[in-house]
Amino acid sequence: MTAGTTAGPTNWAGNVAFRAPEVRRPATLDELRRLVAGSPRVRALGSGHSFNDVADTPGELVSLDRMPYTLEIHTGADGAARARVGAGMTYARLAAELHARGLAVAAMASLPHISVAGSVATGTHGSGDANRSLSAAVSGLELVTADGELVSLERGDDDFPGAVVALGALGVVTTLTLDLVPAFELRQYVREDLPRDAPFDEVMAGGYSVSQFTDWSSTRVWLKRLTELPDGDWLGTRAADGPRHPVPGMPPDSCTGQLGVPGPWHERLPHFRADAPPSNAGDELQSEFAMPRERAAEALAALYAAGDRVRPALRISEVRTVAADDLWLSPFHGRDSVAVHFTWIKDWDAVLPALRLVEETLAPFDPRPHWGKLFTRWPEPSERFGALVRAYDPEGKFGNDFLRRVLGE
Repeated sequence: MTAGTTAGPTNWAGNVAFRAPEVRRPATLDELRRLVAGSPRVRALGSGHSFNDVADTPGELVSLDRMPYTLEIHTGADGAARARVGAGMTYARLAAELHARGLAVAAMASLPHISVAGSVATGTHGSGDANRSLSAAVSGLELVTADGELVSLERGDDDFPGAVVALGALGVVTTLTLDLVPAFELRQYVREDLPRDAPFDEVMAGGYSVSQFTDWSSTRVWLKRLTELPDGDWLGTRAADGPRHPVPGMPPDSCTGQLGVPGPWHERLPHFRADAPPSNAGDELQSEFAMPRERAAEALAALYAAGDRVRPALRISEVRTVAADDLWLSPFHGRDSVAVHFTWIKDWDAVLPALRLVEETLAPFDPRPHWGKLFTRWPEPSERFGALVRAYDPEGKFGNDFLRRVLGE
């Protein structure tokens, strides 16, 4: 069988044109293994939602969206439910099918349209004081390595913490096993005009998942709660009088249900509905940086001070909290974090100076970038991750310019 192809690939936003002339779409595991083994350069492409060249290659660009459907629910030795899922599955499809079985994942990103493997590989996250990244839910994975072999890793294996958020450097991930929780309901509220002096910890403790949306002048809060929010004052804010889009002035039709109406977890945790075009439908650029949670007040104050210079290139910023994990390249490795996201206008010449200003402003707070978004300052290379890459891919089959910057080589 010959893999299907698609010409002229770009990422979701259209700001990255991949050097590969086409996207290869193997339909079976054996076909994928032959393709990887026989190609001098290979990279896996998820849903294309990264805003940089993390997936780029001049060789074979591989999508798994035609691989056989995989969703297997099982109970581990510890009594916890887990799901083995195909790497190309989107969170939208996974969530709906888990919910039908009375199950859930504990966290989701803003968009449910993104693929499971791509989200995990880049350290993508949701929000919530007790919620870890999507990557931290992974308890096992299978990947095709450079020689076409299928390798399985589980939580507890020596290589596992380096192989989850691995940026595609070790091979093409084919399945992941995810920790599950019982399905639950949430209510989503939008509160307007958060006072600048509102206590950060109290704001972020206001729900199961909490996001602050700000232009560094005025701020709204998205509260996703397990219980009803009592009427009246909440930290000096007022209730929105109708549904809101995170970007002021945009129609809220694509957003998940608000106004405190209860709904299934997967129809409230993301900001955007699975059955509608996501966000600004690609008309944007994005950056994001994670800082230690205890530095949140200082970091946010510094950004507010720079707000007038950032705002001309900004659509909106989002402030979230993420619990620590133990994954080597995770932006949240070893520390509870505050993550500050920037949705920029789609004009790189205008965005670049604003982005550099943000990076300079946040430099005292030890920022770590989201691997799938735009940044110009690179973290110090991880020696142990570099050793892991050399062990799995000694010839650099999965390497690209992005990884050479990450590894300092």
